[in-house]
Amino acid sequence: MLTPKQVIDAYFLEARHQLLEVAALLDRYDAAVARAGGPGRPEEDPRLAALREALAVLADRAPAGERTVTLLELFAKT
Repeated sequence: MLTPKQVIDAYFLEARHQLLEVAALLDRYDAAVARAGGPGRPEEDPRLAALREALAVLADRAPAGERTVTLLELFAKT
């Protein structure tokens, strides 16, 4: 079994990379909405809403259950 420090040492860079990819996707979406220039924001795609909900689950310091299971259930609905 890994210690908490070993877990961070082993997985931090990969997790950081993946979070930066999500941030880039959200930035590209916002830029596309701005370029579309219509009144207000378009109705949000359910997949984007699921990503936003997933980010809230990840940010929760005391989740009700395992985050992985919660996200799998969330993404199964989209």
